[in-house]
Amino acid sequence: MIQLQGAGKRFGHKLLFEDCDWLITPKERTGLVGANGTGKSTLLKILCGMESLDYGNISFAKGISQGYLPQDGLSLTGRTVFAECMSVFADLREMEQEMESLHVKLAEMDPAGAEYAAASDRLHHIDSEFRNRDGYAIEAQVGTVLNGLGFRKEDWSRRTEEFSGGWQMRLALAKLLLEKPNLLLLDEPTNHLDLEARNWLESYLASFPNACILISHDRYFLDVTVNRTVEIWNKKVNFYSGNYEKYLNQKAERKAQLEAAYRNQRERIEQLEAFINRFRYQATKAKQVQSRIKELDKIERIEIPPDEQTIHFSFPQPKPSGRIVAEFKDVSKSYGPKHVFSRASFIIERGDRIALVGVNGAGKSTLIKLLAGTEPLSSGTYTLGHNATPDYFAQDQYKELDVDARLIDDLSSAAKSSTQTELRSLLGSFLFSDDDAFKRIGVLSGGERNRYALARMLLAPSNFLLLDEPTNHLDMRAKDVLLDALSKYNGTVVLVSHDRYFIDNLATRIFEIEDGHVHVFPGNYEDYLWRKQGGPEKLETVVVTQPLPSRDSNGAGAGKRVNPMKLQKLRDRLAAVEKQVSALESEIAQHDAALADFKSVEETVRLNDLVSARRKELESRVAEWESLSAELEASA
Repeated sequence: MIQLQGAGKRFGHKLLFEDCDWLITPKERTGLVGANGTGKSTLLKILCGMESLDYGNISFAKGISQGYLPQDGLSLTGRTVFAECMSVFADLREMEQEMESLHVKLAEMDPAGAEYAAASDRLHHIDSEFRNRDGYAIEAQVGTVLNGLGFRKEDWSRRTEEFSGGWQMRLALAKLLLEKPNLLLLDEPTNHLDLEARNWLESYLASFPNACILISHDRYFLDVTVNRTVEIWNKKVNFYSGNYEKYLNQKAERKAQLEAAYRNQRERIEQLEAFINRFRYQATKAKQVQSRIKELDKIERIEIPPDEQTIHFSFPQPKPSGRIVAEFKDVSKSYGPKHVFSRASFIIERGDRIALVGVNGAGKSTLIKLLAGTEPLSSGTYTLGHNATPDYFAQDQYKELDVDARLIDDLSSAAKSSTQTELRSLLGSFLFSDDDAFKRIGVLSGGERNRYALARMLLAPSNFLLLDEPTNHLDMRAKDVLLDALSKYNGTVVLVSHDRYFIDNLATRIFEIEDGHVHVFPGNYEDYLWRKQGGPEKLETVVVTQPLPSRDSNGAGAGKRVNPMKLQKLRDRLAAVEKQVSALESEIAQHDAALADFKSVEETVRLNDLVSARRKELESRVAEWESLSAELEASA
């Protein structure tokens, strides 16, 4: 569909990438990765025709259509949500109107006339095309996509300008998905989606009939949506087969191979240079010396690209709290007539890492604010545990910062024991490098300020962290730093995050807020989904005793995907157990045959003990096989 040949692009004096050769096929499923500023978004704009190349060529197949979703900045006005989505099908609506007009004309015409035959042929032609393009189901398609992206049915009739920027981007994404362009180009499509909407988008893209290239800082999302990874690194565009996890493995393998080839080449070069230097002035060795000089000149030097800096930041551990950090007893929260949840009771213990999940508007941020004490309870009791000191990171935490302070000075005042090198490393890991450290907070964007506020919190954390969307505005590198820091943190964490990988690798419990209920699930998000989809009953449940009116979740729970990596592990383990069962059965049969041929009392006792042990082992393996089979069936 699209071919790049020797493609290169500059941004001012900075070279982003060069010598890129890329043939994009109709079934492309590619994740575009690389550090911030390497040119990922620019490359997407080139593919959709919004930017031009500085070097090389790009060619487009005739009739190709591209749909591009930027990170933000789109604003839709003038229609209702449903009408805005229906505008995608303007040509189909025109066909529908023409068919209605033809039906009226045919009813008035003489069936034996030539005009009737022409109109009938036209109607048949339009109706066939209309059916082929699924024209009779466009309203259902719109409803499905709006539901999946979190728009409640009552939102469909609201004007688009009533929605915030994040919901405007969801609406723009909905229109692109409905358009079904030949090539879908998505720049951070999950930025404005909650976990339920991300799960739905993963399923939708899995069955999307056309090509898709996307940028995302969500590892799990990349792992389940792409089968090819393109990395911009060191001004080159590198291609890897497989999803993000396989890309990381292949990159490590390529690096190891390159380093081995570099060492071998260096050894050969040193051997040649040593021979030349030793025998350069000996006439008897002149021929051999010249031969080695020519060989040396022909060697194409292998270069090792500079390593990407890996930053590990350790922050001071807080003083321990008591065993019980926080306790809710019959807590209710309402905003006027709007009930968020009612009579919720739960205990948070020291060392818990709790992720709050639920659809947008369910009450996740409200629960965090109640725990932080920034919102009052409507009723019930909240008890903070012994020595527990909450520290709250809000979505708009940047509003609390001193806008006149420089980053490095403000950070130094928050952590007097840290060195300048440590502070600069921390700033670098959160995308503030070089001279950025001397910027004043007031000149930063909202996203940049939130990033800085999070870095600042890591310097001197309390023993009870309450984090509302801490992964927003972070790339994978910064997320890794945060995840590593929180994994080593010995306090208690309650967080809201829409990053599946982050939650899966951090959470020990999941609090689900849904229709005024707070349900508690053990384990991470993957375990939570498994239980929601038919796994064992949840071990602990906190339920309101006065159910609230049911909220239309628009099918948000439908179509959730089970982690494919977990499924593969289950299948691999099941296959291994089946082999073990088969081997044990064969061994038991051999021992039974040996018992039929008496040799001695001692041998008979030994074989009997061996058979008994193998049968117990077989029972254990069969039980495991049954458990794995049931788990796979429940996850299918």
